[in-house]
Amino acid sequence: MEIKIGIRDIAREVSIESSMSSDEVAEQLRKALSAGDVLELTDEKGRRVLVPAQQVAYLDLGQENARAVGFGAF
Repeated sequence: MEIKIGIRDIAREVSIESSMSSDEVAEQLRKALSAGDVLELTDEKGRRVLVPAQQVAYLDLGQENARAVGFGAF
């Protein structure tokens, strides 16, 4: 699933591909906000993204099962 993170006072958003569900990502943000901690997400390649939870302006959660594009046989 593609996750786009908008950060306050930053013009460019952070975008990662993750195997987490949208509910898991939302729960991670809720926990980080309540604890005053950082939002920590890991993408499919193992890259870790850390964002101070208080600075998150928005999360754009894409489709969990994105359709494959192409002309391959199914």
